[in-house]
Amino acid sequence: MEEGVLNGLLQSDVGELFNSTELIKDVSGAGNNWATGFHFYGSQYQEQIVDSIRKECELCDCLQSFFILHSMGGGTGSGLGSRTLSLIAENFPDVFRFVIPVYPSADDDVITSPYNTTLAMKQISQYGNCVMPVENQSLTAICQKLGTAKVDNIKHTATEVKEKAFNRMNSFVAKVILDITASARFDGSMNVDINEICMNLVPFPRANYLVPAIAPLYSPKIPQPRNLDAMFSDVFSNSNQLCRVDIRKGTFLSCALLVRGNLQVSDVRRNVDRLSDSTKFIYWNKDGWKTGLCSVPPIKQMYSILSLANNTCIKYTFEELRSRFYKLFSRKAHLHHYLNVDGMDIDQVKCAHESLTDQIAFYDEMDNAKPLHVARPKII
Repeated sequence: MEEGVLNGLLQSDVGELFNSTELIKDVSGAGNNWATGFHFYGSQYQEQIVDSIRKECELCDCLQSFFILHSMGGGTGSGLGSRTLSLIAENFPDVFRFVIPVYPSADDDVITSPYNTTLAMKQISQYGNCVMPVENQSLTAICQKLGTAKVDNIKHTATEVKEKAFNRMNSFVAKVILDITASARFDGSMNVDINEICMNLVPFPRANYLVPAIAPLYSPKIPQPRNLDAMFSDVFSNSNQLCRVDIRKGTFLSCALLVRGNLQVSDVRRNVDRLSDSTKFIYWNKDGWKTGLCSVPPIKQMYSILSLANNTCIKYTFEELRSRFYKLFSRKAHLHHYLNVDGMDIDQVKCAHESLTDQIAFYDEMDNAKPLHVARPKII
């Protein structure tokens, strides 16, 4: 919403990719307040948002899906972002909605981020068909591993270093979208339709969170995996996850491996069989793998993999968020800023907290699910 931020975007290297007439802006943002973004700006710009989206959709020959990228810690990203998602669901109910929310770090400088994230989570859990959460802390750790600021061996100012880090972090999120949509843009022996991801990876409406991981983590300073099998293993390591979780400790409900490069189907199949021995799938979906193979690799790479894991380990991220939320809510700290916004009341906050708790309980249930042993009837 902030005019200065959008002007900076239009003047950047990627500015020509955007239609400036469809950008919606205001003098200031939502001030780290979900209620301001959702209720105030959401109501004020609702018709303009829907009209802009509809104009862009009319330019499509075949509308496949929507991708909604937004931050969760601030007010504009969480509030107006989740309001935009609900508007898309209302006006385009039959089109799949992929949501990539960027979760704040535990040491985030926005004090009210636990409120904003929890309130936004209720909306994306309800209206997002597939939610691929990304954490700032994981992106920062990957950038530090790759040595973003030292790649060109040139001494940079603090501002330049920060800008380079942000650009690299954004590139990882962009790569998720590029790999998901690769099959729609390039040929492949085993291409995956975008909407097949929702159909195959989301067994229940509430189980719509997919943990993304990418390999290899490309950088001129980091050597590429020595062989293909190492790359498949990397997408299951903690250092390659875009969300700070350990998928080895959770239960898989399903998992997709979207591979790009000059590979054979037998290479993919061999590695899936190898990984199946060390991954725990829920008892009713032991063969819950979805694989895709696009023959065109990313630029400057021989091959790459995007993993989308529907795994119960995401509940630990939610538990940490609930703990941070309760520290504020138990004392009603900063809550008056939200309640002073027209359309906002305490019940919405309580409802969002209940939704988060229900989400955690659901993944607990999936984690502890065991097959029912029904006694065979005896013939007398």
